[in-house]
Amino acid sequence: MKTRFVVVLSLMAGGLLGGGAMHRLHAQAKPPAYVVGEIDITDPEGYAKEFGPLARKALAEGPGYRALALGGKTAVIAGAPPKQCVIINVFDSVDDAVKAYSSPAFLEAKKIGDKYATFRTFVVEGR
Repeated sequence: MKTRFVVVLSLMAGGLLGGGAMHRLHAQAKPPAYVVGEIDITDPEGYAKEFGPLARKALAEGPGYRALALGGKTAVIAGAPPKQCVIINVFDSVDDAVKAYSSPAFLEAKKIGDKYATFRTFVVEGR
């Protein structure tokens, strides 16, 4: 009887410690960050040839970067329509997104992009 009690008590203690550790690890995880950009392109050829490849390469150097949407078909659900090109990128965190868009490589690409388009870009924390 005493052995059973020790085994059951050990299992319960292990379960509580494991559950607490899992909760703590989950609480420390940062939510993903979504970068949304509305782009009004004035020179599609220059934008595609000169800016696009440089910008994607610069952002890909950031941690956790993934492109979700790069200018596909859009439809208005409510409010004013978006600009002609909408991009959605995801990063591991808001900090990572800000670092990627502030990197020297991206800022150099953005100088080129500014010749061919105007940008409205923001980041939002996900769940």
